[in-house]
Amino acid sequence: MERTIAFDTHAYVKKLKAVGFTEDQAEAQAEAIAELVEERLVTKQYLDLRLAELKSGIIKWVAGMLVAQAAVVATLVRLL
Repeated sequence: MERTIAFDTHAYVKKLKAVGFTEDQAEAQAEAIAELVEERLVTKQYLDLRLAELKSGIIKWVAGMLVAQAAVVATLVRLL
C-alpha cells in the first residue's frame, strides 16, 4: 500500500525565501521536511487498514475463546 502525503514544497520554499532564506537554504529545508513527512507520518488509509486488521484479529481471538469456553463447559457437564 503506497502512502502519499501532500506537502507543497514549492509553497514552503516561497515562504522561507520571503523571510530571508536563500534559495539553496530554502530548498534544502523543504527537501528535509518532505523526507521526514514521507518517512514518519502515516495516512488515514494506513491507519484504517491497520485498524481493520486489528479488529479481525480480535474477532478471531474472541471466537476462539468462545469455542474453548464451550468445550470447558461441556467437559464439566459430563463430569458432573
